[in-house]
Amino acid sequence: MKVPILYEDNHLLLVEKPRNIPVQEDSSRDLDLLTGLKQMIKVRDDKPGNVYLGLVHRLDRPVGGAMVFAKTSKAASRLSDMMRRQVIERQYWAVVHGVPKQKKDQLTDYLYKNTQKNQVAVVSSKHPGAKKAILNYQVLASREGFSLLAVQLETGRPHQIRVQLSAMGHPIYGDQKYGQKTSKVGQQIALWAQSLSLEHPIKKEPIHVEAKLPSEYPWNIWEQTE
Repeated sequence: MKVPILYEDNHLLLVEKPRNIPVQEDSSRDLDLLTGLKQMIKVRDDKPGNVYLGLVHRLDRPVGGAMVFAKTSKAASRLSDMMRRQVIERQYWAVVHGVPKQKKDQLTDYLYKNTQKNQVAVVSSKHPGAKKAILNYQVLASREGFSLLAVQLETGRPHQIRVQLSAMGHPIYGDQKYGQKTSKVGQQIALWAQSLSLEHPIKKEPIHVEAKLPSEYPWNIWEQTE
């Protein structure tokens, strides 16, 4: 598993998650990112015993991009608290079908996750188990029937971006779960964790990293416009 390192010190490890790899072990038993990174650190640094690496947030298996891990329990505790307080800024880029009417908007929905099917749906606020989901998006460009969106989350619900954009009428290119009417089998979902900005939990210094966008279609539509 080759994983680009975006930033690393004694407390933190920020990497570019490869697409189609689970963040942690799941029923597929495929090699997951957390295990792969622990193995990499153990071999690279010749560490005896188990390697500590704290998981503080997740990305869906088909989605790639910037992620932060904690290399110490102190950093993990502080990062988890920062995630709860929503002070870690995570920006996603998505290629969606169509052109949203509003170039910039905030979406607020109530989501319910069917854990048996691993499927999330937009429901009424009165639905049992419904959780409020808020995201902000901005249309960066539109071309060839697609739009490139910058998305920032205010809540971190499972599949949130995918579900909310689909419910808005603009499913993400290649989303096999929430864009079945527009996506073809085998297409790679065009959702990417583009950047992470946070205050170092120990050093209190600002950190900003960006994960380079994939170069294939439909991402390369935007390269042609530059």
